[in-house]
Amino acid sequence: MEKAQLVFIPLPVMGHIVSAVEVAKLLLTRDHRLSITVLILNLSFVNSNQVHNYIESFEASSSTISNRLQFIVLPEEETELFNFTSSIEIQKPHVKEAMLKITQSKLIADSPAPRLAGFVIDMFCTTMIDVANDFGVPSYIFFTSGAAVLVPSLVNPFPAKAMPSSLLSRQWLPVLLDNARRFGEARGIIVNTFVELESYAVESLKMSIYPVGPILNVGLDGRNTHQEIMQWLDDQPPSSVVFLCFGSQGSFGEDQVKEIAYALERSRYRFLWSLRRPSPPRLLQSPSDYEDPQEVLPEGFLNRMTGIGKVIGWAPQVTILAPPAVGGFVSHCGWNSVLESIWFGVPIATWPMYAEQQFNAFEMVTELELAVEIKMDYRNDSGVIVNCNEIERGIRSLMEHDSKKMKKVKEMSENSRRALMDSGSSYCF
Repeated sequence: MEKAQLVFIPLPVMGHIVSAVEVAKLLLTRDHRLSITVLILNLSFVNSNQVHNYIESFEASSSTISNRLQFIVLPEEETELFNFTSSIEIQKPHVKEAMLKITQSKLIADSPAPRLAGFVIDMFCTTMIDVANDFGVPSYIFFTSGAAVLVPSLVNPFPAKAMPSSLLSRQWLPVLLDNARRFGEARGIIVNTFVELESYAVESLKMSIYPVGPILNVGLDGRNTHQEIMQWLDDQPPSSVVFLCFGSQGSFGEDQVKEIAYALERSRYRFLWSLRRPSPPRLLQSPSDYEDPQEVLPEGFLNRMTGIGKVIGWAPQVTILAPPAVGGFVSHCGWNSVLESIWFGVPIATWPMYAEQQFNAFEMVTELELAVEIKMDYRNDSGVIVNCNEIERGIRSLMEHDSKKMKKVKEMSENSRRALMDSGSSYCF
C-alpha cells in the first residue's frame, strides 16, 4: 500500500493557519496512507507568538493523527522594508531545503519514502508553485475566503462601498494581483465554503474548485480556561446575549469604544464584549488585552452593567458561540467567523474592518439575507466613528430575532452540518 505525503504552506497568521491545519486533519482522517508536513514561513513582519502557541498546543494533544502531521518552522529572513511579495519570495530556498532534508532523512533511515504527492499553498503564497514545479508535483491553492470573492456571481447589484479594502490599497492591490495571476497554474482551488451557501459562485467557476467547508476548529474547547465566562453564559436565558468580537486583528480607539459602550447600555441587552487594545502601527501585529478596560470605557460603565454584561479580553470564539444563551454576534465578518456563526445558528450584525470583510458583509446581509447591518462600508483605517445610535439600532435589529431571518439562519446551519456528513456536498470533494 503506497504511502504519500502532502506539503502545506499556509500564510502564518491565525485566520489562515488554523483553517489550513483543519483541512490537513480532515485529509489525514480520510486516508491513513497520507502524511502531511506544514511549513511555517518565518516572516519578520508577523507576530508569530500565537502561531507558535497553537502549534505547541496541537503537538501536545493526544490526537491519533499527530504522528502523521508535522510542523517545520523555517528560518527567518530579515528585510529592511516591508514588502509582502519579496518576503514570501525569499522563503523559497528554505522551503526547498526543508523538502530535501525530509526526503533525504527518510532514505538515510532506510525506510520507504512516502511519495511526494503535491503542495497545498495559501492563496497569498502562490510563488511557492515554483518550488512544487521543481519537485515535479502538482499545486493546489487553499482559498481561505468565500467562493464569491473568486468570481463575480452575485444576484444583487454590488455597491462600490462594499469593495474589499485590499482592492483599494496601493500597497495590497499589487500583492493580490501577483497571487491571482498564478491561480490558473494550480491543479485546483480548495475553498473553505459549501455548495448550499454559495451555489452561484461554485457553479460559475470553470476551473477545478473543491468546496470542502465549513472548515472550523469546532473541537476547540475553551471552557476549562474560561470557566467564569462560560458559567455566566450558562446562567443566562436562551438567545438573550449579544456577543461582540472583532477577530484576532480587530480593535478600536477609545472614542469608538465609548460609542459601543453607550449603545450597549441603552439597548439593555445582555452582552459579552471581547475588547482589545489596538496594536502598534505595524502590519499584522495582533491587538492585546487591557489590564484594566476601565481606562477606555465610560466612567462607571462596568458598575452600571453588573449582572447585565461582561467585558473580556481575548476569548475562544467557537466556545462562546456554542451555548444556547448567545442569540446574536456583532462581528467583523472575517470568513472564519461567518462560517462559525452559521454553524452554530447565531445571526450576525455586520461591522467589517479590513481585507474582504466588506464583501462578506454584503454577501451575508443582501445576497444571502442571513445577517443585519451595523455599518457595511466601515474600514478600520478611515477615521470614521460609528455613533451609538447606529450601533444600538443594529443590535436591536439583531436581537429582536426576525422569524424569517432566524429560520434562514437555522436552515443554513443545518446545511453546513449536512455538507460534512457522509455523502454531503463537501464530503464528496
